[in-house]
Amino acid sequence: MDEEVESILLEDNYYQLLNVSKTATTEEINSAYRRFSRMFHPDKHSTDPNKQKWAEQIFGKIKEAYEVLSDSHKRAIYDTLGKRGLEVDGWEIIFRTRTPREIREEYERLKREREERRLQQSANPRGTITLSINATDLFMKYYDEYELLEDTTIIPSIEVSGMSIQQSIDVPVTLRNTSTLSGNISTQNGIGTGAVTVSNRHLSSERGWTEVECGIGNGPIVGFKMFRTISRLMFLNFGTGLQFTSRGIVPNFVSTMAMQLDAHSVGYLTYRAGGQGGSSMTSTYARDSEKYHLNSAVQIGSPHSFISLNIMRKLPNHDMKLRLAFKVGTFGAIAEYGAEKKVSQSSSVSAAVMLGVPSGVMLKLKWSCSTQSIVVPIHLCEEVIPSAVFYATTVPLVSWLLLKKLLLDPIARERTEREKRRSMEANFERLQEMQRQARATIELMKETYSRIRNDEEKKKGLVIIRALYGRLPAGASAHDVDTEADEDASPTGPVEVIDVTIPVQCLTRDSRLELLEASKSELSGFYDPCVGEDKHLTVKYSYHGNLHVCTVPDNQPLVLPRNNHRIKNRS
Repeated sequence: MDEEVESILLEDNYYQLLNVSKTATTEEINSAYRRFSRMFHPDKHSTDPNKQKWAEQIFGKIKEAYEVLSDSHKRAIYDTLGKRGLEVDGWEIIFRTRTPREIREEYERLKREREERRLQQSANPRGTITLSINATDLFMKYYDEYELLEDTTIIPSIEVSGMSIQQSIDVPVTLRNTSTLSGNISTQNGIGTGAVTVSNRHLSSERGWTEVECGIGNGPIVGFKMFRTISRLMFLNFGTGLQFTSRGIVPNFVSTMAMQLDAHSVGYLTYRAGGQGGSSMTSTYARDSEKYHLNSAVQIGSPHSFISLNIMRKLPNHDMKLRLAFKVGTFGAIAEYGAEKKVSQSSSVSAAVMLGVPSGVMLKLKWSCSTQSIVVPIHLCEEVIPSAVFYATTVPLVSWLLLKKLLLDPIARERTEREKRRSMEANFERLQEMQRQARATIELMKETYSRIRNDEEKKKGLVIIRALYGRLPAGASAHDVDTEADEDASPTGPVEVIDVTIPVQCLTRDSRLELLEASKSELSGFYDPCVGEDKHLTVKYSYHGNLHVCTVPDNQPLVLPRNNHRIKNRS
């Protein structure tokens, strides 16, 4: 949050300064510049030295924004890199001969190369720890022939039935070669296995790569993989390997062909042969959109054939994903439902309930942080019974709600408040300067405000009666435009709400006001009265003799007048 606030405070938005859209034409930019020049040109305020000083500062920003946006090359650089891109030495000289489109393409290419170099300079560790738990004694107690049915043991037996650890690390060797060291160990019912492999991937061209690997597990392992782009919509990869065991050499082969079916869909055809898993042919269809992810597959082979369907609903506003899956085959049937919740920028938790025949009921918990994951599958029951399904569903949900309310939410609130206080303290002087500049801007606008308001009143056009900007009162849906805002209530820091009647009226043109989809704190005469908080703009205005009022969130565009803003007369 600190970096975001600092960037907002230190860098002006040229489009907001002129109140024009990012698609504005040269004529619209020229018109906006002339309009603001009439308000802020220093020569118009030469009789008052104090006003003239502020006018020179504000007009300098307006002129700077105009010079950038009216020059197609500078505008392209600004759109791509922001204000800092214009300050790079030699940038304009290098790109003066290129078109704006070529500038954007060149920047994207350089950005990709920087990302590649950054990845090449750092390792990429990945790991998964799986802890399998057998808790079937909770719902169906097991007795063997040596146990008595009269056993009065109260505490159920819960045991760790298996564990596996997988870890790998990528080591960039050159720009085209990356080596990977990976290993895994696992134990199941007292029997353990493990393997270590080393591979090297060579980027042969932009269309493909090759990889060789060797290792040792249950005997030496050697393998070869290859990826190749066949066309713009199709690619092919395959891999083959040999495992040398005490019983002989075990070969394996895997090949996948993929085709882009449309903008959101991909089809896969995979063939597997040899190894420990038998041979099979699998056809997969995957569709990914903004709100849904669908995956369906059909497999025919040995030892099992199956049909599967996986549907995921994405809820980006809640940082959550809901999942529902079905799988039916020669092994039996499985139904699965679950949810994944993002708890921070790089970590997430998920829970899923699997109901299967003959596998029974299983609860699968997962925690992921960056590239590390911990998975805990808990086998609750060997048969599908209602009590096991109920507890597998409700216990994780209730646990998450309690954890969120008692621990995560207080920590998040405390962190947000701490970051906000730190940001306010670090940028206090800058915020004070923004307040002074906004108030000076309003002083410079008063003459223009009186002229525009008189013109609008004469033709019964758009007259701004009151406009307030800032944080809404607790539980309120709009600011109280009938009560004066006390901007001196907090002399040691920014206030919560500011009066922006004069700037809003000055932005009116021909009985029409249009504010863009961006933070209104960057408009002339505005400033951010509560950094880091949600802000709204409430406007009470008169149009054709009728009163209107509206409230919009900070980043939402606003166009006045609107008939649905009208306040109906009461008898």
